[in-house]
Amino acid sequence: MYNLLVVDDAERVRDFIREGLMAENYLVETAADGDEALALAQENDFDLIILDLMMPGIDGQTACRMLRARGDRTPIMMLTARDGIGDKVQSLRGGADDYLVKPFDFDELLARIEALVRRYRGSGEEAEARIAVGSLAIDKEAHVVHFEGREIELTAKEFQIVQLFAENPGKLLSRSRILNKIWGYDADPMTNVVDVYISRIRDKFGWDAEMGPIKTLRGVGYRLSNAIMSGPRSGDARDHG
Repeated sequence: MYNLLVVDDAERVRDFIREGLMAENYLVETAADGDEALALAQENDFDLIILDLMMPGIDGQTACRMLRARGDRTPIMMLTARDGIGDKVQSLRGGADDYLVKPFDFDELLARIEALVRRYRGSGEEAEARIAVGSLAIDKEAHVVHFEGREIELTAKEFQIVQLFAENPGKLLSRSRILNKIWGYDADPMTNVVDVYISRIRDKFGWDAEMGPIKTLRGVGYRLSNAIMSGPRSGDARDHG
């Protein structure tokens, strides 16, 4: 379980981010200004620091530079209402690892947090070459998926989606989160590509849309059942190879 520090002088923003991250099983500490953030960062081993750019006293850029000056290599994501390229360049040159403009999509925030934490910690998820959830087995290095002992031939995108589900069993994955994770932040949010790929994956595994392990939450997203059983096959489901 990862421990994050959220720093913002606006209580409403702090609470919104904290509650959302805690719902995703992160441990979250908060600070209202740069001074408090620097003190907490010295006392704790955080996996990521989310810093508001504009704060009274020690602002985000100054706090970031001070953290780097004392040798703190914790990933830092800057949050700001400013969208000017100059602010972004200055923040990145000052030691920030990422920069997100308010207002932001929370699923995008989650995706960026996951990427930064994985890159920083390196071991954990990245070191695990194999994932097993019930009858589903994934070899990340060989890009091979087996279900109930048979190999399922998947395209690169299909493999990435199945891996994402397997890494988050029982967890709701919104369409926008899947879209951001697999196709990137610039993908059209109105596209139905996620639904199309989920349908293809179900077809290849022989999973029924209603009774199979990938559950649809109408208007929200998808969830992979914790205990993957064979699941009823669609009457005319075929492996498209």
